[in-house]
Amino acid sequence: MKLRLISWNVNGIRAVYKKGFYDWFITLKPDILCLQETKATADQFPEELKNTANYHSYFAEAQKKGYSGVALFTTLKPKKIETGFGIERFDTEGRIVIAYYDAFVLYNIYFPNGKASKERLQYKMDFYDAFLEHAEKNRKKGNSIVMCGDVNTAHTEIDLARPKENENVSGFLPQERAWIDTFIAKGYTDTFRLFVKEGGHYSWWDYKTKAR
Repeated sequence: MKLRLISWNVNGIRAVYKKGFYDWFITLKPDILCLQETKATADQFPEELKNTANYHSYFAEAQKKGYSGVALFTTLKPKKIETGFGIERFDTEGRIVIAYYDAFVLYNIYFPNGKASKERLQYKMDFYDAFLEHAEKNRKKGNSIVMCGDVNTAHTEIDLARPKENENVSGFLPQERAWIDTFIAKGYTDTFRLFVKEGGHYSWWDYKTKAR
């Protein structure tokens, strides 16, 4: 079975919607669309998008308004949906949608950012571990695992433009990168790096510093 799966951190669905998001969506017609950092509740999503023909939609909302949030739009109806790991401290931030299909389990995750404080960095690392434990439990049951989303960490030096300048910044810390090493060592595949080996390919630019 061939599927087109698209994952995108939109950094606010309402803002990107004004810039032609819906036309992009209905033109590409992905079988599965995973969105992260939607910054919206289900009620705040455009009705046009929620009512797109042949798509089922699922949302995870943060208790804090205008924060975090993930959404799943899928032409294949999942057998089951979960919006958490079953751990309250992680499940209340609207970061998780897990879809159980016949062929695989899909994790649509907006992983935490650890830059704000030591406490948030620890929260991020704990979240990483909770995700991997949850995924491994499903894999041991015989499920194939697909994880997409925003990991909020660059894995290797070719994954960011200025690695030396960021060695002591959350998002490129040794312990964060080591977790991705562990993840891959368990048999998971970085599908982008499976096909693209060279550097110079980026998906995020700091708007505050006008990096783009």
